[in-house]
Amino acid sequence: MALRRRTLLLLLLPMLGYRILAVELTSSNTKPVVQEFQRVELSCIIKSTTTPNPRIEWKKIKGGETSYVFFDSKMQGDFVTRAEILSRTSLVIKNTTRMDTATYRCEVAAPDDANIVDEINIQLTVQVKPVTPRCRVPKAVPVGKTATLHCHENEGYPESTYSWYRNSEPLPTDSKSNPKFHNSSFSLNPGTGTLVFAAVHKGDSGRYYCIATNDAGSAKCEEQEMEIYDLNIGGIVGGVLVVVVVLVLITLGICCAYRRGYFVTSKQTGKSYKTPAKPDGVSYIQTDDEGDFRHKSSFVI
Repeated sequence: MALRRRTLLLLLLPMLGYRILAVELTSSNTKPVVQEFQRVELSCIIKSTTTPNPRIEWKKIKGGETSYVFFDSKMQGDFVTRAEILSRTSLVIKNTTRMDTATYRCEVAAPDDANIVDEINIQLTVQVKPVTPRCRVPKAVPVGKTATLHCHENEGYPESTYSWYRNSEPLPTDSKSNPKFHNSSFSLNPGTGTLVFAAVHKGDSGRYYCIATNDAGSAKCEEQEMEIYDLNIGGIVGGVLVVVVVLVLITLGICCAYRRGYFVTSKQTGKSYKTPAKPDGVSYIQTDDEGDFRHKSSFVI
């Protein structure tokens, strides 16, 4: 019954020219951007209220999960040592990290007001400078062949974009878009950092390096040399012919050696002598005069 009366009163007062006071929040910046490890203030300002001591709460919303930052007049979690409340309602993070990028909700409950609860969302973005990118450049490529150069880093936020340089000169995203590179045939993807040469030529030789860039800064990898060389077809054919000739000569030499018997073993050509077995009933004796062996027959009956 009391609730019904209050609702009716709230409807009648504006009609009678009375102003209804309700808690109302505002912010000087609902989308603050800060670099990692810097201080940031999440502004939450009570524009109007009749409650002397409204209840203040801050919540962090990230990845579909909600956690308390400030509750029951105390900081929560890892914010205990690196955050504080400023001017009764605003939240200050003293040392931001990349994990602080999220939506923060300021909620104020004012029991004495007609509208007892109000809230405002603050979208915090913590930018992270890129680290030194990993670059891969082929050391030597024959003329007319494809070559791919890679550049990537995964620490920066927002995600980095990439640019390639040859001998300290920036390369366009497409060689055909710049008359200076009309003899080349390369394309650069700034999002992936991949530089692809469809068919390299001598003018593509040089020292290459890549720079990763985002809103927080940039980082560069070390220069690497790429050499473009002519493919010596005549030399390759000549080398193959020399190998073939050597193999033919070796084969002919082996055949001649076989024909002349150099590879025939003594077992195949020599005569072997095998001592005859002694017949049963025969024994050998040696006489002083003859100096040789004679056999003597013995019979067993």
